[in-house]
Amino acid sequence: MIHIRRGAIAALLALTLPLPLASAGSASATDPDAASTPSRNTPARALSLSLPRPTGPYAIGRDRLPLMDRGRKDPWEPSAHGRELMVSLYYPARTGTGRPAPYMTEAEATTFLERQRQAGQLPPQAGRFPPEVLSSTRTHARTGALPAAGRHPLVVLSPGFGLNRATLTVLAEELTSRGNVVALVDHAYEADAAFPGGRTLPCTACAKLDAMTSPDAGAAFMADVARNRAKDISFLLDRILPDHHHPAWKRSGLIDPKRIGMAGHSIGGAATATAMAGDTRIRAGANLDGTVAAPIPKRGLNGRPFLLFGNQATGRPGTDETWDTTWSRLDGWKRWLTVTGATHLTFTDLPALAQQAALPTPPGTVAGLRGSDLTRSYVGAFFDQQLRGTPQPLLNGPVPGNPEVTFQTP
Repeated sequence: MIHIRRGAIAALLALTLPLPLASAGSASATDPDAASTPSRNTPARALSLSLPRPTGPYAIGRDRLPLMDRGRKDPWEPSAHGRELMVSLYYPARTGTGRPAPYMTEAEATTFLERQRQAGQLPPQAGRFPPEVLSSTRTHARTGALPAAGRHPLVVLSPGFGLNRATLTVLAEELTSRGNVVALVDHAYEADAAFPGGRTLPCTACAKLDAMTSPDAGAAFMADVARNRAKDISFLLDRILPDHHHPAWKRSGLIDPKRIGMAGHSIGGAATATAMAGDTRIRAGANLDGTVAAPIPKRGLNGRPFLLFGNQATGRPGTDETWDTTWSRLDGWKRWLTVTGATHLTFTDLPALAQQAALPTPPGTVAGLRGSDLTRSYVGAFFDQQLRGTPQPLLNGPVPGNPEVTFQTP
């Protein structure tokens, strides 16, 4: 669970290649929030992907916010002029305002697929998979949407290693539809991600990790990733909360600074625990299938609630000692849930998109859309209870409707 290997992503995408894929439009590389438009070369028969519809009552707005911490050196790229973040800020919006927001840029999708080809992870027919299919996935967020009234909890989301922030869009939209502001973060050089000026920064950290031959060196490296991401999140909060004298986000008044949570997938989940240990502003955290690379203190998290949510193979007691240690040190409300049939990617958008492409579900594996439903239900319930004060019976124990979910009690 320590991090997502790029080959696993490639294997998922490669399965879609025999389908009749074609361009369905793309967003501009220089304006990633431009609405998608059909390509003149789009054949009549094309695969169109869309994200599951959020379940909450709010419409969804989305802004993009580049941030630069000039007081820190980037840990992976010495030539960088500071530590750079690219943030998608989702907020409860007024229905019918704004324009459709794209899933990711075509440049991001192109680089994402090309990295798999260079690694030899894609078969020869990979050329039949145009990046436009991935980049033009339909979302439910809208750019330029008018905000809904009120102040809302903030949830920060951090993606897995080597995955850009778009891969947690389903969860971001769900949490926003329930009445939260969501900050979905790309950490520079930890994925192939689009930044201002038409730049797609490479995953320099991926190359560094791939060059390591010692497991101990790899574990130490990922602990550094978690600690750096924790610093990223504290910087992000410094810049966007409304109590800053000049907030970097124009809608910072939507955030209730006393109700902040964080969740992440894989190393993003590990970084959640690390960020909470160092920043008491974060009141609640959730780790989605990530080895806790940098251990939390023995004293715990000062009574703050934490959710461990993982796959059955490596997310059960005794299968990842960092979860066993974390569980023993958590000193507040806590739950440890595992999903039968889940894989490491279940907690991202990718399996749900693969299912839409009519891929067969491997035996014993939870279907992609079902995995998305479970992730949204339990993570959404966790933040509803911890940040909004709404009791959630779903978190009290097993329910007949979700037989895949096991409540662990080490």
